Amino acid sequence: MTDYHARIMEELRRIEQEEQVKIVYACESGSRAWGFPSQDSDYDVRFLYVRPVNWYLSIFDKRDVIERPISDMLDINGWDVKKALNLFRKSNPPLLEWLQSPMKYYESFTVAERIRRISPLTFSPKSCMYHYLNMAKGNYREYLQGEQVKIKKYFYVLRPILACAWIEQFNSMPPMAFDELVEWLLPADSDLRKAVERLLARKKAGDELDFEPRINPINSYLEEQIRTFEHKAVLMKAGEGAQDEELDELFRAALSEVWG
Repeated sequence: MTDYHARIMEELRRIEQEEQVKIVYACESGSRAWGFPSQDSDYDVRFLYVRPVNWYLSIFDKRDVIERPISDMLDINGWDVKKALNLFRKSNPPLLEWLQSPMKYYESFTVAERIRRISPLTFSPKSCMYHYLNMAKGNYREYLQGEQVKIKKYFYVLRPILACAWIEQFNSMPPMAFDELVEWLLPADSDLRKAVERLLARKKAGDELDFEPRINPINSYLEEQIRTFEHKAVLMKAGEGAQDEELDELFRAALSEVWG
């Protein structure tokens, strides 16, 4: 990890120089941040950046993402802060996850923290539940049908389903850590909890989790929960959303703080 942290910081500095931007926040976003990496898991780095003021003073739409597939083990993508704030208006779950990632590589200036402070006020249970529910349904449909399933994909259905359960119970953005979701939401000593914990231990130990017989307690739980949240998502509140004036002010403050 230490070697990769240095490599990540080197790549972020190179992006700043090549793109003439200032990176204000960078974090891990994938299985490592979720708490179920395997020994060969890649690094999924996500960042927010600010361009010079004149870049925004244009009548033309410009590319507002930076993508750097560095290697099989390192993927680095970033969003312009203006794009990020527009997505924040819609309670965008990936952005909200980035901002609470337990693996922060870099945070400078106050932009990320200012967004975090108003996140609870603008959280939309409905849009976030639909995001996680659609993720769970897509992965379940693609990977967990039949008697033999791609067993490591259980995590990519379990986590979004547990995120839906968290939103329903607590009306807030779910934590990133998979262990925390399991601890709060799956009954202790149940067959389901034991099956999930055994699978998680195998993944962390580096076991090859390819095609194996389906794990019935997990499949039954996922199918039931998908049906349940398909009905409940319709009834969720949309949330008030951020005030446009407040986000405009945050954007202008970011330009001023970063570039002076």
